[in-house]
Amino acid sequence: MAAPVGPIGVLCIQRTLSRGRRAGFVSGLGAATADGVYGLVAGLGLTAVSSVLVSFQTGIRVVGGLFLLYLGIQTVTAKPAETAAESAGDGLLSDYASTFVLTLTNPVTILAFVGIFAGVGVGVSGAYRDALVFVGGVVLGSAAWWLTLSTGVSLFRSRVTPDVLRRVNQLAGAILVGFAVVVFASLV
Repeated sequence: MAAPVGPIGVLCIQRTLSRGRRAGFVSGLGAATADGVYGLVAGLGLTAVSSVLVSFQTGIRVVGGLFLLYLGIQTVTAKPAETAAESAGDGLLSDYASTFVLTLTNPVTILAFVGIFAGVGVGVSGAYRDALVFVGGVVLGSAAWWLTLSTGVSLFRSRVTPDVLRRVNQLAGAILVGFAVVVFASLV
């Protein structure tokens, strides 16, 4: 579920290029944690919680779209660092929290997890241990993807000049704004 490069992937790539592998990976861990939360909801059969999330999906999507718009504008206007220093610890909590919240604002994710879990029979039998093992696998698989992506992108980081980084920021920001527009268009 994490592998398609959507808005979180773009954000992870941009943060890896601008602030280092750790910032990109921690950003991905925020998304993996949110996937784990939704996986728990789906896997443990908490249909009351999932139906509440689905019933508020319009409001949640508006908040998510606004957050994407904010991140996109902030990314477009960000000045790239002159040196490629590794990310300091003070911004990592923000990196983690922003992608965690952004991932949670996509209520379609819960529907995807419900479909996947039902398709493989997890959560429908009442075997909570199986559901927890499956959710653990989802989180570990997602974390492995984010580690792979941030590590792969960081290999090219030394070749990225401030001018190239500014263009990457502009492109990543424009993509994030585009995703926000898609979210808002889907509400109409």
